[in-house]
Amino acid sequence: MVPADPGGGGLMRADLLADPVDGLDEALAAVDGFDRVLASGVLRPQPAQAAGLLALAAAVAGSPLAAPVAEAAEKTAAGIGDEDHLTALAAARCALLGSVHDALTARIDAATGRSRTAAPSAAPGAPQAANLLAAARAWLADLARAGWQGIDHDLVAGAAPVVSAMLPDPGLRRLATLLDGFAAELAASCPGATLERVPLRRWADLWSRALVLTVPGASAAPPAEAVTGRLLPLGIDLQEHATAVQAQVHAVLEPADGGPPRLVRASVSAPKPDTVVGTGVWQLLRPHTTLLAAVGEGRSMELTDMPVTAGGDLLWSDGHARPGDPADAFGTARVVLATAEAAATAPVDRHPAAVAVPVLLEGYTVRQDEEGTVFDLAGQPLAVDTDRIPAAGPLTPEAVAASAACIGLLRWDAGRYLLQPLAVETTVRRKAVALHAGAWAGGTTDKLGVKAEKAATDAVAVLRERAGRLLRK
Repeated sequence: MVPADPGGGGLMRADLLADPVDGLDEALAAVDGFDRVLASGVLRPQPAQAAGLLALAAAVAGSPLAAPVAEAAEKTAAGIGDEDHLTALAAARCALLGSVHDALTARIDAATGRSRTAAPSAAPGAPQAANLLAAARAWLADLARAGWQGIDHDLVAGAAPVVSAMLPDPGLRRLATLLDGFAAELAASCPGATLERVPLRRWADLWSRALVLTVPGASAAPPAEAVTGRLLPLGIDLQEHATAVQAQVHAVLEPADGGPPRLVRASVSAPKPDTVVGTGVWQLLRPHTTLLAAVGEGRSMELTDMPVTAGGDLLWSDGHARPGDPADAFGTARVVLATAEAAATAPVDRHPAAVAVPVLLEGYTVRQDEEGTVFDLAGQPLAVDTDRIPAAGPLTPEAVAASAACIGLLRWDAGRYLLQPLAVETTVRRKAVALHAGAWAGGTTDKLGVKAEKAATDAVAVLRERAGRLLRK
């Protein structure tokens, strides 16, 4: 909240975001070194690869992982590492990125003055099929031995029977989905020997996350609790992929029992054809939840016994919610956002890419540089990631550049903090207005929105008719 409204807020210490974080560069350097090892594979490690493995072990030398990772690095550098050794190395990489995540969120908490709940103990999950976990681990180990430059279609296709066997089991569906998407990316890049550029960080992220999830109990989480209270939406983060779309609503929950307000999220997802883009994606999401309609209309939601995870994710069910009174997102941000508690992040989800903290910014000046839009906060620059603004709403980079207040998600990417705008207050035709990225989620009367909605409706109707025809055959 920079600077805060006199009635509601506090100042965000933007200078703290610019200060270097101790140990961050060293941790990322160790991760990058290991990622280069995976590029060429560990079947016959070269001296440079051995150095990358030993550097990873050295980076976790002061942790409980020290002994198993040191052994794993030594054995793998000698070309005799087995699946357990590779799993230990993947765990070390995840732990390093988890420590980076923790350092970045701690800095944000210090800058905003926000408190964060402690992580509760995880409850043991249902027993998982050991044979399927072992099969997934074997495939991931084969990938590591071949390296990204050594992948081919036969190797990548080894994931298909594992994924097919996992999908019917709800407890394995998360891992199955990860393996399926990972294999699809690799298949699209085969053969690896012809790749001009390898996405080292991304593929290593997917590989190490998947390998850690093959460890029984790795995805265990505390049981969800039931919450009752008023949900005050802040904005929607719309995430699109060629075959899927997700709308994640960031909000403040005011518990009915008088407890402190809490930062929560509620997500709704749907598969989509790659031809449905822009405003059309809302039509795929609307049948799933009344929450999107409430956000689009600027209303609160009254929740009764709604399940919420320890990480702050509402397991949304329309049966536990009903529309409430009008609620202005900027009013919510000015009055209660500064005092809202953030939830702890689940251990397996700790990663710099997962940093997404709602903040309210005011009193800034806007300038453009060679990298794009920058907010100047009392002399401290904060880059604005306008590329994340979805086309399915009235919010535009031009509106952000002309804004006087902004609700956004504070993220971290490419070595710096970035702001992803969710909504802005600006002046249009001499009139103060608020523009939200998710304003068209529940429908719109905006002329541009109506035109885009009609075009999308026609496209979706054609696709549904064709799908129905195929199903009838």
